[in-house]
Amino acid sequence: MATMSKSHRPKPSSGSHRLVLLLIIFFAFLLLLSSVISTGKLGLPYQQTLIDYFVTSPRGKRQHTLSDKYLYWGNRIDCPGKNCETCAGLGHQESSLRCALEEALFLNRTFVMPSGMCINPIHNKKGILDRSDDKATEDGWVGSSCAMDSLYDIDLISEKIPVILDDSKTWHLVLSTSMKLGGRGIAHVYGVSRHRLTESHYSNLLIINRTASPLAWFVECKDRGNRSAVMLPYSFLPNMAAPSLRNAAEKIKAQLGDYDAIHVRRGDKLKTRKDRFGVERIQFPHLDRDTRPEFILHRIEKRVPPGRTLFIGSNERTPGFFSPLAVRYKLAYSSNFSEILDPIIKNNYQLFMVERLVMMGAKTFFKTFKEYETDLTLTDDPKKNKNWEIPVYTMDERKKSVS
Repeated sequence: MATMSKSHRPKPSSGSHRLVLLLIIFFAFLLLLSSVISTGKLGLPYQQTLIDYFVTSPRGKRQHTLSDKYLYWGNRIDCPGKNCETCAGLGHQESSLRCALEEALFLNRTFVMPSGMCINPIHNKKGILDRSDDKATEDGWVGSSCAMDSLYDIDLISEKIPVILDDSKTWHLVLSTSMKLGGRGIAHVYGVSRHRLTESHYSNLLIINRTASPLAWFVECKDRGNRSAVMLPYSFLPNMAAPSLRNAAEKIKAQLGDYDAIHVRRGDKLKTRKDRFGVERIQFPHLDRDTRPEFILHRIEKRVPPGRTLFIGSNERTPGFFSPLAVRYKLAYSSNFSEILDPIIKNNYQLFMVERLVMMGAKTFFKTFKEYETDLTLTDDPKKNKNWEIPVYTMDERKKSVS
């Protein structure tokens, strides 16, 4: 076949030339703009790295931009100043996490979330899930930590507060960029109020680091008991469960059908100590009584008719502890849904998150302690109590306060 002569080859159109020129101008402008935003100066060579990354990276549900500023708060979501072995549990760690997310929301910054969460071995016993054989077990799940994205849906959280993980390519790139920016890159702000951080000196910084103090998680949460001061509801993180956990909860709810639920918190709360006279005292004087089956029946009977399916979430490990409830209700536990949970559950924190979603979907739900005025509860004892009082085990015995 004869080759086409040069004179007959199609020539690039002037429109193509203009498109290429416009693209060159656009990227040049983007480079200049990013330099001005981050440094207040004209173009720097490393800015091209950021441009390349944000332009070529695959997009998730949340698109990070060159103008983002970041809040970094340490590489752990755990008990402040402590190690994994002494963590107080998922609820305590979520309190810390919510505090940090609120700070990022207040400062209008992207939150750099630790990629892992510590799990105290005490809270990671398989006995909580393995109820079906009616035997107690002290076997534990493998590992003292888990990946944060195995617990939470990072993209879903980012719809409210932009979040990146501290092991992500984005964070490593931002961190390396901040080192080249000198004083404009990062500031360690221990002791600085959140309101001062909105001033221009801080607001122009690429990264604000609050990890100078091991107690930094709670610096801005001193008033977290004041409901009007809470920017994120307590239900926010429980509803941000990872997709696999939400999917498991939906399957369990579908099998349960029309059901009610109770959350019975006993194991970690029934801690007693003796006073100087050798008398046993506890911070929750009625809790042991109120969370026993015979008293649970009395508490819920007016709200939950007989014959209903009752889903029980609890950290009580005594085999057969809740069996007396079967005289009135059809009992269901997480262990009844092993075909759903076994493929995905690797630790008790994942299990707790699934159970919470299931309990929140119940027609009638009794919590152990009251959090909101409209809550139905198994006990009237306050969730937080500094006094140590004599335990009460019968209905007619009056509560005795410590003098």
